[in-house]
Amino acid sequence: MAFTLIVMDGAFATGVTATLDMLRAARALGAESLRFEVCSVDGGYVPLSSGVGIETSRLRVVAREDRTTWVIPGLGTTHAAAVRARLARPDAMKLTKAIARHVSRGGRVAASCSAVFLLQQAGVLASRRATTTWWLGGLLAEMEGRCTVDTNAMVCADGPVITAGAAFAQTDLMLHLLRERCGARLVDLLARTLLLDGRQAQAKFIAPELLANGDALISRITSEIEARFPNPPSVAELASRLGMTERTLSRHVRRATGRSTIALVHSVKVRRAQTLLQSTHLSIDDVAAEVGYQDAGTLRRLMKKLGGGSPRALRSVR
Repeated sequence: MAFTLIVMDGAFATGVTATLDMLRAARALGAESLRFEVCSVDGGYVPLSSGVGIETSRLRVVAREDRTTWVIPGLGTTHAAAVRARLARPDAMKLTKAIARHVSRGGRVAASCSAVFLLQQAGVLASRRATTTWWLGGLLAEMEGRCTVDTNAMVCADGPVITAGAAFAQTDLMLHLLRERCGARLVDLLARTLLLDGRQAQAKFIAPELLANGDALISRITSEIEARFPNPPSVAELASRLGMTERTLSRHVRRATGRSTIALVHSVKVRRAQTLLQSTHLSIDDVAAEVGYQDAGTLRRLMKKLGGGSPRALRSVR
């Protein structure tokens, strides 16, 4: 058996079903020997999000080495308080202990979105590079200070631990795992068959207003920037208006979002530029000026760096 799909109560239903559909499609396309099992901590019927559910087998924790890769789709939690509450439930506590044992015995584990926090609780992210849904990156960095959190990455593989970004990055995670197991040719065929695009970064999907994740100060910073277009405040001006030093501001922003203050500022500016490019007939030079950049070249470079494509490409699909 190659994969053990572990389903948690309330898990993101699409993540679970997409995983199963991809595994079955891979088998139909030529990976006949591909085996997998759907499990949960206690077995039986497990309710997922959106009013659906699935029958599962009980997860067996055996003394011998388990050669399967454990795959855990997102938990269906979207903010920090919900993540912490979900991790405190008995089934999550049992699973994190099982994950720690599995990895210590040479097993592999893969998780996406908020399920990455199960790996953090299991202690297997220390000294590793990992990703999670982009708006929870700050929380992951806070909870596991020894982990290098890269919220730009769609998939991070570090030794026996593979992590993926926001909920639909579960498909990217499975493409990565199946490419390892079945080879690039079959996985390319699978991606074409299911109309799946390979995506390398989360950056172009980031919505600055969601980076706050309930943090009042980050919400205020975002509002301050948006209210001042076309002359948004500098980092120094933001710190002064908020009554703190730039260093203190930077520390808070990093803890809340996993990003630097200037990166947050650029995210807000680029997001506004994307909106203007798609909803107005302003020239690219005028759009750059509207969001506080002196020339269009700066805007083009930042959009490319943040994964949002070029201004011309955005305008072409309007």
